[in-house]
Amino acid sequence: MKLVSTLTLAAVMTIGAATSVNAQGQSDDGVPGPDQDPYIWLEEARSDEALAWVTSENERTLSVLEADPRFETLKNEALAIYDSEDRIPFVNFRPDGLYNFWQDKENPKGLLRRTTIESYQGDEPEWETVLDVDALAAAEGKEWVYKGSTCLPPALNKCMIALSDGGEDATIMREFDTSTKSFVEGGFELPHKSQGGIQWIDANTLLVGRDFGEGTLTDSEYPFTSRVWVRGTDIANAPEVFRGQSDDVWAGASLMRDATGEVQLMTAFRGVSFHESEYFVSIDSDWIALDIPKKASPYGIVDGHILFSTDVDWEVDGQTFAADSLIAVELEAFKADPNGAAKTLVWAPQERQTKRGGAITAGALYVGLLDNVVGKVLKFNFEDGAWKSDEVALPDNATVGIAASSNESEQIMFTVTDFLNPTTLYYTDGSAPPQPIKNSPSYFDAAGMEVEQHEATSADGTKIPYFIVKPKGMEMNGETAVLMTGYGGFQVPRLPGYLGSTGKMWLERGGAYVLGNMRGGGEFGPGWHQTAIRENKQRTWDDFIAIGDDLVAKGFTSPEHLGIQGGSQGGLLVGTAFTQRPDLFGAAIVQIPLFDMLRYHVIGRGASWIGEYGDPRIPEQRAWIEGYSPYQLIKEGVDYPTPFLWASTADDRTHPAHARKGAARLKEQGHHYYYFEDMTGGHSGGVDNEQRAKLQALQYVYLMQQLMDTAQ
Repeated sequence: MKLVSTLTLAAVMTIGAATSVNAQGQSDDGVPGPDQDPYIWLEEARSDEALAWVTSENERTLSVLEADPRFETLKNEALAIYDSEDRIPFVNFRPDGLYNFWQDKENPKGLLRRTTIESYQGDEPEWETVLDVDALAAAEGKEWVYKGSTCLPPALNKCMIALSDGGEDATIMREFDTSTKSFVEGGFELPHKSQGGIQWIDANTLLVGRDFGEGTLTDSEYPFTSRVWVRGTDIANAPEVFRGQSDDVWAGASLMRDATGEVQLMTAFRGVSFHESEYFVSIDSDWIALDIPKKASPYGIVDGHILFSTDVDWEVDGQTFAADSLIAVELEAFKADPNGAAKTLVWAPQERQTKRGGAITAGALYVGLLDNVVGKVLKFNFEDGAWKSDEVALPDNATVGIAASSNESEQIMFTVTDFLNPTTLYYTDGSAPPQPIKNSPSYFDAAGMEVEQHEATSADGTKIPYFIVKPKGMEMNGETAVLMTGYGGFQVPRLPGYLGSTGKMWLERGGAYVLGNMRGGGEFGPGWHQTAIRENKQRTWDDFIAIGDDLVAKGFTSPEHLGIQGGSQGGLLVGTAFTQRPDLFGAAIVQIPLFDMLRYHVIGRGASWIGEYGDPRIPEQRAWIEGYSPYQLIKEGVDYPTPFLWASTADDRTHPAHARKGAARLKEQGHHYYYFEDMTGGHSGGVDNEQRAKLQALQYVYLMQQLMDTAQ
């Protein structure tokens, strides 16, 4: 929300660097080659052979799941939710109005539109269309997916619009004027798809971090250079202002602005691993390395101070700032002496607390917190020479988030939700406590349902919390169908949120839902994450399995009625679970997963995630990984649950190869499975509501067949 992020200039990797291969078809670094892995050809996302395989697999899966008499009903239920006209239209504040991106059955690719705050607070806001993506796609013969915009402060009317053809992370970018609601003829344009992005220096100058050709991408295929591009000049001749190294994960320069939009600093970073960066600041055109921990980073500028966040204890000037703290440095003192300026504490976490997102208004800093997985928001101001904070008056015992904020004023919006209660949007202009202004509709009947929080004991004795949403008074006889999910990676928290389609399609039909908070995630701060990475990643898988065991031991369910589901890192989570404990689960949905962890570094964005999992080219680290890599663990003669693997052809993040190869290996070893590949969407699946509803329906038909039908 108005905070500096090093990821904004980061690119998205496609295919990793090649390595030499020995006579046995194995790379010299021990990575499986063609002789060890007969399905490497499925790593070619759009080869004729691979797409023919996908078409055949899709036909086989759809012939079973779409033929189920429940499919159309489930699809229609999901589509009604996705196309609901009374869902909350979330917005961003801009000087010329509140902007919203809206998709429905009439506008499947979406409308960028705006309204006023006065109109927005009414039941039926009057919207003005700024950009019709469906019309643009039709006119240009493209499957454009809107990927957002980057606009010049403070007016925010000069923008670079990012568009993806088919849903890839890689985008093209074009200059757009929101005051005329049109693309700028002869304006800035980046016509070649790339990861990375831009920032506006002024109306005629961009700071660009993209793929500029040979020698500008890291070994992970991310940009590592930044250029200053002046209007009317060829970007090929734009001067380079920062260069990282090819062995960085990513690198680039960035601008830090205050709330008025004025550029105060140019900074740069080198991502030396996914979780570690080195930072620099430009002083008198010289890059000065910042003496901060590699797991600390700039957070934003507020009240004349530059703020930093740290994921590790930071010892400096005789004081120690605890991991997850916010630290402030007076801005002018920082400009004069970046490493010597005095540092003061803004906030430090208490036990089982962690910060989660933040925003800056014209005069305050807002920081979201998790307190034992319950949401809060604190408001910070620098007054009388000290940082002071007040808790924002929002409902207790809920998941709370910052939805939008204004740089020009004290206007800010918050979301409040939980598993059974739809999202409520709160608003304040700063003169009074936030008040509800919009409510999402109820999509399922929550009467007779309840939420409980329990703890499972993991293999090393650590207590792992999880939530279960279930019918009140449910018999603890092991007969309830339970869907268990989680993530457990990259310091990302999974939190209670309104279940919407899951409530309608699963809970209303008698199922229960479980959300696990495994180590590796971000529910309890950096330490919760760092204790389950690299050589300790098995702890995440152990935690998930422990929750499954606990559900069975307490009588919530039994293995034949316990299904698991997860996507991306969560897909790897599910893959490790059903290969390590096939006896514990009756169904497994493996979404857009990582799966072949001995080759993950050469597939999709994989090389950038070595900081999370380790490097399979290094023998010691390969030993960590091969103990859990699901692809290699699939064996003949094991009674696995019938898994459902699905992926997206356009996914240039994890890449469809993982799910494809998993399905091929299952078939080779004689196991039942389902495979489906969405041939239009990106990493998140379907590009429009119709396709999203289809994907949802396929998964719930599968779960009902595996976990609820008496014939199973």
